[in-house]
Amino acid sequence: MGGQQSSEAEGVAAMARTARELLETTTGRLAPDPHANRLLPLIARGAARRTTLAALALEQRHVIAADRQAFLHLAQRSVNEPECAAFFDILTESEDLAGDRLAAYAAACGVDEAWTAAYEPLADCQTYPAYVAWLALNGSPADVVLALSANFATWGGYCATIAEALRRHYGFDDAACGFFDLFAEPAPELEQKAQAAVQAGLDYGLVDEDEAQRYGRLLQGYEARFWHALWELDQRTA
Repeated sequence: MGGQQSSEAEGVAAMARTARELLETTTGRLAPDPHANRLLPLIARGAARRTTLAALALEQRHVIAADRQAFLHLAQRSVNEPECAAFFDILTESEDLAGDRLAAYAAACGVDEAWTAAYEPLADCQTYPAYVAWLALNGSPADVVLALSANFATWGGYCATIAEALRRHYGFDDAACGFFDLFAEPAPELEQKAQAAVQAGLDYGLVDEDEAQRYGRLLQGYEARFWHALWELDQRTA
């Protein structure tokens, strides 16, 4: 009996490793060129203009609102895939918290109600949430979990760099950096939900690795456009 339980436990562990390894492999394959984000080094050394930092806040305001709706819809679409639904539920809650924290960052950048009302979003900055919305309508939930998880690894690294630079070079306090801290910090619960969702997808044949990687490549491409648009803005206003 003990041997059977041990065998079952080993089988569960093996399946868990499969999901974890797929997430790690996909993240590695989709990792962007370290030099792709031309704005990040400027922020890292304190050379980015404050108006560019403000534009980042204003663009994120639109991204958060759009992504929240997309994640909510994905959760609703995943009624027959509860592990995926749990993952998207956490993302929806995270966007609520991100929106709250973004306000402090925007204020530190000097953004007021008039600036917010007058600001026109950059098309290339909004291609990312537009594609997330497309995935919410058309993507297989398990594949979307895999693609988003790979992209979040990139985003989290960027946020860690920005949070440090804001404190070191721009004099921002913890509240003003809280938006970036949120995404830079480890998220073990989200990682566990992602692994469970991918594993369930694998178990039921709902994961198409090629499709997930296609989703992921496009997400990374739109992520790159977001930062490049802000870099161009910084250069134009220099």
